[in-house]
Amino acid sequence: MPNRVFIPLTLSEPAPVVADARVESLSGLTMGTSWSVKLIRSATHTLENIGEGIRQQLDLVVAQMSTWSDDSDLSRYNRAAAGSWHVMPAHFCKVLDCALAVAECSDGAYDPSIGPLVNLWGFGPAPARPDAPDASALAQARARCGWQRVRIDRSRNALLQPGGLYLDFSSIAKGYGVDLVTAYLRGIGVPSYLVEVGGELRGYGVKADGQPWWVGLEQPPAPAGDDEHMQNIVALHGMALATSGDYRRYFDYEGRRYSHTIDPRTTQPIAHRLASVTVLHADCMSADAWATAMMVLGDEEGLQLAQRIGLAALFIRRDADGFRESMTPAMQAMLA
Repeated sequence: MPNRVFIPLTLSEPAPVVADARVESLSGLTMGTSWSVKLIRSATHTLENIGEGIRQQLDLVVAQMSTWSDDSDLSRYNRAAAGSWHVMPAHFCKVLDCALAVAECSDGAYDPSIGPLVNLWGFGPAPARPDAPDASALAQARARCGWQRVRIDRSRNALLQPGGLYLDFSSIAKGYGVDLVTAYLRGIGVPSYLVEVGGELRGYGVKADGQPWWVGLEQPPAPAGDDEHMQNIVALHGMALATSGDYRRYFDYEGRRYSHTIDPRTTQPIAHRLASVTVLHADCMSADAWATAMMVLGDEEGLQLAQRIGLAALFIRRDADGFRESMTPAMQAMLA
């Protein structure tokens, strides 16, 4: 299988590690998925203590942003009475600000208020559904959505519940969890690490042999017998990546496949030929949200927007004879 290598242009000179430095691993479960960390640690911290610190960062995300946890800050807000104000934690507000910025820039292709539609289609905390919802139910759910309905009192980090607004951070919280874990590791002096939560990654530093953390970009499942599909790998030092794909969660009904990625503008699961998109960004929160936005927009409209804002993105589209790739200039510039 041929390889194609991407090296970030912003690659700074990483601090060297000792020649006999050993890569150690930690892993666990969070946010309905798995997490893993590979790292080179100093002798001042035990692996057990580092693992506990990592879990604290991920638990913070769940406590503030999970729609699956009834007592999270997000869930309490979602079921609050119309007209009520709610002072929200700083981390919550940071994620919401990023989500709203992506929503505005994408003209609503990304929308953190899409929760009612996600739930109606069976991809949220509610039980999965075996069929497609009817037009009346979709119209009712859509009436509750709209990122423009979000009102924030910046003086006290308070969020207005206008009535029926249901925020969903599922497309950004894992990325922010990666960012929190990396900030924690940097804060305790870990010189080199690779953090992954649900497939979203961020890396820093080099290993004992001087090599960075090489990561293969996630790709759609190849057709049977296709052994020549290009493998893309990236040196993940000082960068994060996130991938969104239509093959991760879906259900089939009456001969059609319904993806878990919902277009807020149409209320429908995406139906174009874009199979996946990978975004490289300085932080994983932004990469996570933009990967979803690009997936909704599709390879043509998404590519145009990504080019306009200077986003590094790789699009993989299904064609009659297999897959076709396209990438932004910012991504092309990383080709080694």
